[in-house]
Amino acid sequence: MAALPRVLNVNVGVLGHIDSGKTALARALSTTGSTAAFDRAPQSRARGITLDLGFSCFRTALPPQLGPGPGELQFTLVDCPGHASLIRTIIGGAQIIDLMMLVIDVTKGMQTQSAECLVIGQIACQKMVVVLNKIDLLPEGKRQSAIEKMTKKMQKTLENTKFCGCPIVAVAAKPGGPEAPESENPLGVSELIEVLKSQAYLPSRDPSGNFLMAVDHCFSIKGQGTVMTGTILSGSVSLGDNVEIPALKVTKKVKSMQMFHTPVTYAMQGDRVGICVTQFDPKLLERGLVCTPESLHTIHAAIISLKKIQYFRGALQTKAKFHITVGHETVMGRVMFFSPAPADFNEEIQENAFDFEKDYLYQEEYLSKDSKSSEENKENDQSGEVQLPRQQWALLEFEKPVTCPKLCLVIGSKLDTDIHANTCRLAFHGVLLQGMEDKNYIETFLPKLKVYKLKHKEGQVERAMDDYSVIGRSLFKKETNIQIFVGLKVKLSTGEDGLIDSGFGQSGKFKIRIPDGLKPETKTLLTAASKKKSKAGKGDANKEDESSKNDSAQPVTITLLFKRYVFDTQKKMIQS
Repeated sequence: MAALPRVLNVNVGVLGHIDSGKTALARALSTTGSTAAFDRAPQSRARGITLDLGFSCFRTALPPQLGPGPGELQFTLVDCPGHASLIRTIIGGAQIIDLMMLVIDVTKGMQTQSAECLVIGQIACQKMVVVLNKIDLLPEGKRQSAIEKMTKKMQKTLENTKFCGCPIVAVAAKPGGPEAPESENPLGVSELIEVLKSQAYLPSRDPSGNFLMAVDHCFSIKGQGTVMTGTILSGSVSLGDNVEIPALKVTKKVKSMQMFHTPVTYAMQGDRVGICVTQFDPKLLERGLVCTPESLHTIHAAIISLKKIQYFRGALQTKAKFHITVGHETVMGRVMFFSPAPADFNEEIQENAFDFEKDYLYQEEYLSKDSKSSEENKENDQSGEVQLPRQQWALLEFEKPVTCPKLCLVIGSKLDTDIHANTCRLAFHGVLLQGMEDKNYIETFLPKLKVYKLKHKEGQVERAMDDYSVIGRSLFKKETNIQIFVGLKVKLSTGEDGLIDSGFGQSGKFKIRIPDGLKPETKTLLTAASKKKSKAGKGDANKEDESSKNDSAQPVTITLLFKRYVFDTQKKMIQS
């Protein structure tokens, strides 16, 4: 096994509802703040809330589960804003965390944004610790029972999540609230540190591959250059390397680097680092990505595999618009959902790949237990079981191009929902499988995507011409060019297979050839029907009425089924 670095870094996200005390908790735990810790931003101070990601850290001895030997464990705390309107900042922060602390105000319990943070944690994170904060606000006599009650409540909430059974710790990060004197010691923080140590694990870190860093702050230092601070998402970086800032389309040389005020010459995936490069205007890059030159792509549309978020109420409709967070950007995008062909619903899930050779079925909405099409299937299926595909996809079309790495996390939300409504705004999450870099992707790329709609037309047999052909009507409009349907297969309700042979007259009628000939009973049915018609034609309406009562002869219907690919410019009709 490779020797552990002298300092092992684990990124801990601090998430929760606004005013649950996240920043106070980060401050109580931390020994070192970065340039971006504890609401340093003037707007944050003025409004008294966290507006951006804050970073700070503390170190402890390596816990036994991380192996013997000298070294320290560094916890980098990522203090995420709790305010609902800043969810896109939180999603950006969540992609760089190994372990999450969900901070709950013990006097209020789960609130809307705590639930959203839990959803983001389930998507982006492996382990969680719940912190019940502000226990100093509980009267001392009833404190223990109130904590126990809230602990039980949280355990119940987490039962059906991947964090079932996670540790729950009660603390008061800032007894007496923000105005209390600094001499007030926090409660429960040393116990929390022990729990964090017990939950720490060796995150998989890989220095190979392209360098990619999520930048969350940018500022200049006179005479030295511009500093970008952030977390390395993949690869590694060394002094003297060239790095690209795709948003500005410039490449810069790395002049110096620091990790929490300590100069370093090398940093790799998972590290939190400040990189100083030759001067540029920091206002141009508040947050974004820095990478190995030419390793990122700017895309106009994408294919993703996705799952609906169970707490999102309502259907996910094709053609609907969502706020799409891709990497560290959030843009508006329109979606189109599609699934495997029904025969392939149970096929093995293909991780991180998309097969352009296969046919896919267009869906008006994402298929889930409560979607409209599932309801219809349930009615048609005697067993009452809804058949759902194991995997579904969406085509995303962005309103403005986004720059992102391959296979990055994608989250779709309805951020325009009223933030005071008690409802989850996160709708789906997925993985970006294929980006479309060409601006004209509709012409150049989409025709490769074989998503089809099933078309179903019905008409009626008017009469038999002879044993091998019938005349049909009501399948086409009068003005339809029947020529384009010639040669397509149809089925009669009496079971015969036929082929559309030609148009017949001017009124949209057509001739069908029946290669195996009409069954005798079909001929009888058609003869009876045309006799009835001719009688009715002679003005003997009462007899017609009588005969239809006595003879329950159904008209013989014609069914035409075909597939049409959504992106086929020629609109060809395809039959298997």
